[in-house]
Amino acid sequence: MTSTSAAAAARATVHGYPRQGRNRELKKAVEGYWKGRVTAGALHRTAAELRRENWRQLAEAGVHEVPTGDFSYYDHVLDTSVMVGAVPARHRAAVAADALDGYFAMARGTQDVAPLEMTKWFDTNYHYLVPELGPDTVFTTHSAKQVTELKEALALGLAARPVVLGPVTYLLLAKPAPGAAPGFAPLTLLDRLLPVYAEVLADLRAAGAAWVQLDEPALVQDRTPAELNAVARAYRELGGLTDRPKLLVASYFDRLGEALPVLAKAPVEGLALDFTRSAAANLDDLAAVGGLPGKRLVAGVVDGRNVWTNDLEKSLATLGTLLGLAGRVDVAPSCSLLHVPLDVTAERDIDPQVLRWLAFARQKAHEVVTLAKGLAHGTGAIAAELAANRADLASRRGSALTRDPAVRARAAAVTDAATHRSQPYAERAAAQRAHLGLPLLPVTTIGSFPQTTGLRTARADLRAGRIGSAAYEELVEAEIREVVSFQEKAGLDVLVHGEAERNDMVQYFAEQLTGYLATRHGWVQSYGTRYVRPPVLAGDVFRPGPMTVRWTRYARSLTRRPVKGMLTGPVTMLAWSFVRDDQPLADTARQVALALRDEVHDLEAAGTPVIQVDEPALRETLPLRAADRPAYVAWATEAFRLATSGVRPDTQIHTHMCYAEFGDVLAAIDALDADVISLEAARSHMQVAAELAAAGYPREVGPGVYDIHSPRVPAVAEVTDLLRTALTAVPADRLWVNPDCGLKTRTWPEVRAALDHLVQAARTLREELGHRAP
Repeated sequence: MTSTSAAAAARATVHGYPRQGRNRELKKAVEGYWKGRVTAGALHRTAAELRRENWRQLAEAGVHEVPTGDFSYYDHVLDTSVMVGAVPARHRAAVAADALDGYFAMARGTQDVAPLEMTKWFDTNYHYLVPELGPDTVFTTHSAKQVTELKEALALGLAARPVVLGPVTYLLLAKPAPGAAPGFAPLTLLDRLLPVYAEVLADLRAAGAAWVQLDEPALVQDRTPAELNAVARAYRELGGLTDRPKLLVASYFDRLGEALPVLAKAPVEGLALDFTRSAAANLDDLAAVGGLPGKRLVAGVVDGRNVWTNDLEKSLATLGTLLGLAGRVDVAPSCSLLHVPLDVTAERDIDPQVLRWLAFARQKAHEVVTLAKGLAHGTGAIAAELAANRADLASRRGSALTRDPAVRARAAAVTDAATHRSQPYAERAAAQRAHLGLPLLPVTTIGSFPQTTGLRTARADLRAGRIGSAAYEELVEAEIREVVSFQEKAGLDVLVHGEAERNDMVQYFAEQLTGYLATRHGWVQSYGTRYVRPPVLAGDVFRPGPMTVRWTRYARSLTRRPVKGMLTGPVTMLAWSFVRDDQPLADTARQVALALRDEVHDLEAAGTPVIQVDEPALRETLPLRAADRPAYVAWATEAFRLATSGVRPDTQIHTHMCYAEFGDVLAAIDALDADVISLEAARSHMQVAAELAAAGYPREVGPGVYDIHSPRVPAVAEVTDLLRTALTAVPADRLWVNPDCGLKTRTWPEVRAALDHLVQAARTLREELGHRAP
């Protein structure tokens, strides 16, 4: 096919779309089902309507081929486990009794059965349920969900492409099931899994699928020769099937690299590549393999993970280059639009001038359609859109919001001494123990306590002007009193104020810093029914005044026990925001770190003996390619130390991380130089404690013993056993007792029972170790 005909064939498509609905209807329906207020039938009807609405929006925008199968009640990786019959033994009875309840049991657990482990989806803030596979895993085909959703779209008269997680990525994301022999690798199950994928493809073909997309994002990471051989074998076998649709193998989040020649040679009809991240590398690699003659290339030129309006002329230039490298070039976002909010037009509080700089999912769909039109018919066909786009980009570049000379001068003046504590850890630890007087195995929490309906209602009433700030603050103080009182009675050793005043651990701070914009309706799925509103980081960052001191000081006035000050770290402030793309991330991180340094100083001056600066996103933001990691680790750890190093030796600095593969960042964790780190460990059975011990980590550690993403309350014996496991790796004088993460999503009855069990377990072990509390 010539370049001209390739351009004429250009079509617009997307890899996936936000699931929740304009008003988070899915969240409300699912949580209503959990509480018994919504029937299974009503839940299914709500889901079907949301799918129809998504397809309607895409079709009205001009998208030529809509995705199906990307919708999920909880998580698409869990959906894949169901599709291939990979249900852990402990959940099989529940799934057999009721498929929907069994599905949610795998995701959330029950009082008697633990859920699947949960971790981050590559370098995003989306969480997936980790498949558990073992040598005895038997795969079976269950394609009803994928077939049903395809038929729904086809019945509406739409061209539809089912999207399915690819077999290699599925196995690479999996973990060995409990009891699997050491060294077992789930990828060894590939030959057992491929026949199930063949049956799924045949079922989708029979249902009317012309194309099926198999997502293989794991291939943008560094892969071994054995793993690449598995890729070649998988797609040789799937591509060689006679009863199948055409296959589009999709990658995203980075360059495809050494997997590109493998897939280019495979008997598949198309590839999807990300041309927003490492665009030059993907272009060069594509040219190096001789392009994709006769094949379809879906070019991801619109950023599916950030909210800035696309530079249409730049994207058209990239698309023009690609025309000579494939038989057909289609236009798409770089990845699923699951990672951005739904519609920017719902925002009423952002300056209209600034709104012109932003594009959420609906706007990105229009950008894709515009680019496909321009590629197919020339720039004259989109002259008006190009002119408006140039004006929007110029408006942002010239705005005073984006640059503050004083902030930039302060960041440029940072010295190396500002990023290091005044004394080494061993000396600090002695001073802190004398200052705090804590028992062995001190019990604490990560920070937040349940956010009750009353609190959320009061916050909404404050925004709407139905109550004044004085009335709101009285409610917050009452909540803090209850939280502190409960912790004292329960016997916790280091208390928190509970964060009653906070809407979100990033948004709360963003709303008090310059350079950030907050949205009202910018919801993005984090996991299950948990949605967040990432703020937009549009300009230089400065802290006009204290953000947390008032509430921490109030909590301290209620108790003689140590109270932690709670902050969100600079890397997480970036990772869980939509960051600016007009300067290096390292520069933005330094600005945020300086703002937090001011807050840390004020907390210490107010008498706060323990200050926790959470960095759960440190692993999440780690580049997917090893070659890109050293530079990231250098600026990320420097930013944390810049925020925390200005305190006295006897002020104890904590940090917290959760739901990630910590083994990948052990050196970075050490480089933070925090005095205490708390980490998720309950679902992973204390794996992180052993990893830290093997790495020789020298500081204090609180591996979590209460999975706060499940409604189940761990028994005292279970917590005690987890702590005994931790003690095999961490000395007792360096071990803390705490939940995996904050408690805001749990109910008060669950929290009271669980924390009582943590305290009882700690006391049992102290007695066994011959230690009495001071």
